[in-house]
This record gives sequence, C-alpha cells and structure tokens, in this order.
Amino acid sequence: MEASQNIWPDALRAARLLGADPHGFGGAVVRAAPGPVRERWLDAVRAQLPPETPWRRLPPGIGDDSLLGGLDLAATLAAGRPVARAGLLAQTDGGLIVVPMAERLPPGIAARLAGALDSGTASEHPARFGLILLDEGEGDEAVADALADRLAFRIDLSGLGIADCDAAVPRLEAPPAPEDDPLGTLCRLADAFGVASLRGPILAARVARALAAGEPIGPDAITAAARLVLAPRATRLPGPEAAMPEDAAAPPPPAENHAAEDAADPAPTDAAEDRVLEAVRAAIPPNLLDQLLAGGVRLSTAKAGRVGQPAAARKGRPIGSRRGDPRRGRLDLLATLRAAAPWQALRRGEGETRPIVVRRDDLRIRILRQRTETTTVFCVDASGSAALERLAEAKGAVELLLAEAYVRRDRVALVAFRGAGAELVLPPTRSLTRAKRGLSGLPGGGGTPLAAGIDAALTVALGVRRSGSRPVIVLLTDGRANVARSGEGGRAKAGAEALQAARALRAAGLPALVIDTGARGEGARAVADAMAARYLVLPRADAGLLSAAVRAAL
Repeated sequence: MEASQNIWPDALRAARLLGADPHGFGGAVVRAAPGPVRERWLDAVRAQLPPETPWRRLPPGIGDDSLLGGLDLAATLAAGRPVARAGLLAQTDGGLIVVPMAERLPPGIAARLAGALDSGTASEHPARFGLILLDEGEGDEAVADALADRLAFRIDLSGLGIADCDAAVPRLEAPPAPEDDPLGTLCRLADAFGVASLRGPILAARVARALAAGEPIGPDAITAAARLVLAPRATRLPGPEAAMPEDAAAPPPPAENHAAEDAADPAPTDAAEDRVLEAVRAAIPPNLLDQLLAGGVRLSTAKAGRVGQPAAARKGRPIGSRRGDPRRGRLDLLATLRAAAPWQALRRGEGETRPIVVRRDDLRIRILRQRTETTTVFCVDASGSAALERLAEAKGAVELLLAEAYVRRDRVALVAFRGAGAELVLPPTRSLTRAKRGLSGLPGGGGTPLAAGIDAALTVALGVRRSGSRPVIVLLTDGRANVARSGEGGRAKAGAEALQAARALRAAGLPALVIDTGARGEGARAVADAMAARYLVLPRADAGLLSAAVRAAL
C-alpha cells in the first residue's frame, strides 16, 4: 500500500525539517516501541541539528522547580541574596526535549509544556524548544491532544522493521508554476479531512514554505506538507462525489468571447487540487483509514478540549466497575469473574469444555476517578476606606489556602482592582513564599473599577482553563462600582459595565463565588445573579471564614 511504502521517507523528511527549526515546527509525536527503528529516527533528527544544540530527555516525575526554574539554594546561601536558576525548558532553548512514555505524561506537566511552547519562555527565561513525544501506549492510550495539536508532525513507526529504514527521502520536483493560493488550498484540504484545529493548516503552511526553500510554493510542496501535517490529523474522508468542498469547486464556464483563453489553459484548477487530495488520502495511516471507513470516531475528537483525557481514562482511584468494552477502559478481572461465576454450570451444560467460560456480557471495566487541579482566582476590591481590611482578609485567606495547596496540588491567583483599573498581583502559583512577596506591597484606596476587575479575573481564568486546570473565581466586593472601563467616574455607566462583564463571565461557563463585603449586604447580589455565581454575605469575615467559604464552594 502506498501509505506504508512512504512511512519511512516521510519520517525522514519530518526529521530534516524538525532539525532545521525545532521551535518553529513544535516537534513530533512518534508512535513506536523502544527499538532500533525509533533510535534510528532519533539519530536522523540529531544529525540535522547544528553542533552544540541542546538535546534533553524529560525525567519522569519532574517538579515545577526543575522544569520551569526556581531558587538556587546553594548559590543563594553562598551569595546571601536570591539567585535564580534556569529549569530544563530554559536549558533546552534552541534545542529539543525527548519525552519517553508521553502517553502517561501528567496533565499538569503537559499544560506547562504547552504554555511554554506558546510563549517561548519559562519563568521569564527564553525557552524556544521543540518536543519529541515518544508514544508507547497501547489501545486507547495516547498523548494529550492539547499538546499534540501544537506539534507539526505525527509519525507512526510501529509497523516498520529495520530493513524498511534504508529508503531515501525523494526530492521535490521543481513545480511548473507556483500555486496561486497555497494557504487557501491547505485550509480547504484541512476542511475536507475534518481537521478542526487551525494549527493544522498553519503548521502545514510552515512546512510547505520550508520545503519550497525560498522558491514559490508549488503543488509538490503543498502535497508533501499536507501528507506530513494534515493526513495524520484526519477525522473523516471526503465523499467520492466531491473531492473538495463546494467553495473549492471549479469556476463556471467562461463566456464565448473568452473561449480562446480557456482553450489555452491545459488543466482546470480543481483537477490539480484533486490530485493533491488523492495524495493526502493515500498518506492516511492504514489503521486510521479502516476506522474512518467503518464510521468509527477518532479518539482525538472525542477528547478535544481536555488535556490528558486518554491517559486519565486509565489512571486514578478505582471507585467501582461497570459493564463495558476492555478496549475502552481497564479490565476489572475480579468483577468479571464474579459476574461470570453464577453461569458456569449452565454454560457447561450447553457443551462448553473450558474451565471458566467468560462471555461478552460478563466483562467489567474499572470506574476510575482522577482529580483535576483547581486554580482559585481571587478578585479583590481594593478601593475605598475599608480596602486595607478587605486586603488583609484576602491575604490571610490566600495564605491559608496555599498551606493546603501542596497536598491538594491546587494553585491560587490574585487580582486586585482599585483606582482606574485592575492588576494581576499574583499569577497562578502554589508557592507560599512567592504569594507573601506579591501580597506584601499591595496598596489600597481609590475608586471601584468593578468591570475592569471582572475582566482581568476572566482573562486569568480562561488562561488557566486553556492550560488544563479547573479555574474558580472568587470575587470579594461590595458591588458599588463607580469607575468605568475607560477610567471615567459615574455610577450608572460603571454599574452597567460591571453587569456586562459579569454576563461575559457567565457565558464563558466559569464557576464563581461572590462574597459581599459591604456593611449592609446585598450590594453585590446583582453582580452574582448576572454571572450565575454563588452568593455569600460576609461583611465581617475573617481569613478563616473566607477560606472555609471558598473550600465549600470548590
């Protein structure tokens, strides 16, 4: 089959591109068991890297300090002042990180890697690296989709032997004419094959530009880029009646006065795109092609939007069992045998000679519960005469919650709003030392820009959710907004904008808790109703009561 014949040449072409620009292409997901084939591909990547390029392996169970960087304790004690050290991500700036058993990567680590790929930094250090995720999973196990989506290449070497690794990478022929709209063609191909993420055609365009090597992008470069990037992401096959979507169809026949120009055109536009489409269709992995033709749903589409879902489906604390297919979960052997035991005598009477007869209806899979990391985003009203009191309460609540964060593996963040705007005082962290340092110099007083505070908390919470954590917003305010987003005073406009911001938070589907700190209470109820949040009136709450209320809301 053409797909199997081109696996190794396509893998070598991906290795050449990845070695030339690790961060630009993000990296590759390599599905292969440990062995000489995988090692030969890794050697091919290393051979393309310039000398002295960093090459690191991600240790299992790595902590945030080692991954992102932290305080160098020995140097700090020797110098008598804080000395920071770079983590693994910053040490690999410009190089590649190899992640063994990537299908078992914890969701938190996957989220941090994804965030560093997007920003190119780690704890304010440059960290422009690429990832090679070695997928050794069986069955439904797969790498986190949110992380794999950021990598250009997905390579399946599981069906190759060492004898298949002698193929050479075919050279791209010089195209007779450049493509008029290469990005549009890649977008239409992505749509035809059901590639929902915009990163697919964007990465494919980068690959096509690199393959063209400074020349105009032609059909050969587009075909190779689509084979390398879009084919492994396919979730459906185009219908045989229309190879491309309707918007890619050929234009209507020209008028008679343009007949000569039409005759001079040797091939219509849709014919060229059909040839590219067929080349991409042939590059779809055979096992995926079988699933698509059978109407099966790809695992990546079923788990879209949640980091680590395939691994999480097989990890966690057992809380019971249920009837199901062991290919979609972990077999509970004892529960299966218990379900089959009462029927053994009856089944032997039917002519069965096996010692234990287990049928499909007896199969039980484990029900596993895995806890998701929670990030509590405090949004504190730091305005007015009672600002210092409220800030002291918020500081105490944050410190109490952080004391338990290590056990629960949770994080907290703090947004304060006063004067004309809002400020992110404490980014998401579980470090108590960092929290105290960020809270110590926070001023109070001024107007109440409630809308700006809610907007800032929403921005932080959305970033937390994209990283794979579960955000919860806790808003401490008396609800008396008097500063609009523009910084102008006026209770009417400021109140309307605050309700508008609250409705935007509700539309985002984020859980929230509103704590009314006003002396009379009820001042923030309209805001709580607009954001569909839980509402508590705690005008004289201390830090202990606030932290207890937050724990109850979580």
